[in-house]
Order: sequence, then structure tokens, then C-alpha cells
Amino acid sequence: MAERLRLVWASHPTQAAAFGEDVRAGLGAPRKTLPSKYFYDAIGSALFETITLLPEYYPTRTEAEILREYGGEIVRSLGNPIEFLELGGGSAAKTRLLIDEALRAQGDLHYAAIDVSAEALRLSARALVQTYPRLRVTAYAADYFAVLGTPDIRLEGRALALFMGSNIGNYEPPEAVRLLRSLHASLRGGDGLLVGADLKKDRETLERAYDDPTGVTAAFDKNLLARINRELGGTFDLRDFKHVAVYDEARGCVDSFLEALRAHDVLIADLALCARFLRGERIHTESSYKFTIGDIERIGAEAGFRLARTWTDAGKRFGVSLLLWE
Repeated sequence: MAERLRLVWASHPTQAAAFGEDVRAGLGAPRKTLPSKYFYDAIGSALFETITLLPEYYPTRTEAEILREYGGEIVRSLGNPIEFLELGGGSAAKTRLLIDEALRAQGDLHYAAIDVSAEALRLSARALVQTYPRLRVTAYAADYFAVLGTPDIRLEGRALALFMGSNIGNYEPPEAVRLLRSLHASLRGGDGLLVGADLKKDRETLERAYDDPTGVTAAFDKNLLARINRELGGTFDLRDFKHVAVYDEARGCVDSFLEALRAHDVLIADLALCARFLRGERIHTESSYKFTIGDIERIGAEAGFRLARTWTDAGKRFGVSLLLWE
């Protein structure tokens, strides 16, 4: 099994330093913010897996519906054999639907994944090679920008890149284009990119998906503060903040915040930082953009891709689009 699994880890001190630098910059800004990429430590990843099971959180179910219905068509769309390069992936639960189809079509497969959550990536990679004897896995524990477009990415043949779960929506539009351009630099003519994107819909449905009544999404959001406590010597009391999710229709975006319930100071020992909060002051933790198919076509074109086809679920709540390298 070991010969089928290659793990490429970013050094822990570098990751810890980056986390601290981003926390210092974000909490010191006039409008406080924390990067959403830090949601996914071991606890955050487990909480997100729970979120995907909530009745209010439809994106995971609808994307899986599309992959079950059209997975065979998708993996054969570039011709075979192909290999996969996935940005994110988490537990790879939905990705397995495509892995099954690829193995059925071509017998064996190389699957590469990049994820900032090292522990979740390690567990997922090992589970995959244990499940699929004909699968080889290369796992990069790093920020996407750290490895995309560099010689670290080793693709052997025609590749289908996967950017699923509407993760593209967690980037501001210019940053999403920059990320896809970096991905474009790792691919070649004949390669493709599969993008899963949450489609625009009514406010109530969107806000409930990001602020469920059982409080799991609130716990996921607050885990960012708990992570600062664990890793940087912070003194956040999670009871001093509430989770808020608001859909901005003009931007087509659900914004998540942690709002201070009282005026207070928070000390972060490892940063020698005192963060002061006013009552009602918010920390922006995530923007989740929603899309039309035309939006995906435009973003892809700016990064060097051409939209070939989009598959949707029966309710047209979610879309999976195939973009071709140009």
C-alpha cells in the first residue's frame, strides 16, 4: 500500500507562522476578519462533515446527486485514461463517485489532492488507497497557491482537475480568477476542470444553509476562535460571540460573521496581541458567493478555460461545469 501513497507535507512551523500572521493582520484591521481557509483543522473538518448531513445544507446532497447521475459521462468527457487533481476534497466522499467511474472506465487511476487541512488529507488519502487497490494517491498538505503552477505538481497524463463543493465561492471574484489561472498553469492542452458551484436562489434557503437552527454551523464558525486559543494562546470566550449569516443579494454572496455580544478585550499570548471588541462589532469569517452558469463561464474564460457543459440537479439548485483548457 505504501508504494501507492505519496504524502507531501508543508512544514508545521511555516503553517503555524502563517496562521499567526493572518490572525494578527485580520484582527488588527479596521474591519476585523479571519481567513476561512483556517476553518479546517481536525475539529473544523469534523464539524463540516456534520454540516453536510444537515437538512438545511443542500449543496453536498445536490452535488452528489449530479455525480451519481452523470459521473460516468463526466469521467469519459475528456477521453480515457485520465488522472484527477483535486483542490480540497476533505473526506473525498463525493469524489469517490468519480473515482468509481474512472476505475470502471480505465482500470487504474492516479488521484492527487491539495488541502490545507493536513490531518484530514492524511486520513482521506490512506482510506482511499485501502479501499481501492488500483488507485495511486499523491497528497499535498499545503495552500493551493503554494503548489499550483510549480514543479511540485507531477501530472503524468491527461488530467481532470476537480474544484468541487462550491469552494470557488469562498474566494472574492478576482481571487477566484487568480486561483484558476494558477491551476491553468499546472494543466495542459486537452486537460479539463470540473467546477461545482452553488446556484443563486432565494434568501431564506441560502441563509438557513449557513445558519441552521441546531447550531452546527455556529459551532463551525466559532471553532476559528477556539483554534486561536489552542494554537496561539488566545483567551476568546466563545460565549461572547454569536454567529451571523446574511445574504447580500447585490453581490450574490452569503457573508458569515462572529458578532461580539459585549465590549471586551482578548489577549493572544503567542502574538503579544490585545484585540479589543466593541459590542456588536463583527469578525468577517467567510464569503460564500453564489453563481449563474454565465458567471462560471465568465470566470473560467478569464482564467483561460472554455465552458463545455454544465450538469444540474433536478431542482437546479447546484451546477457542475466542465471547463476545457485553452
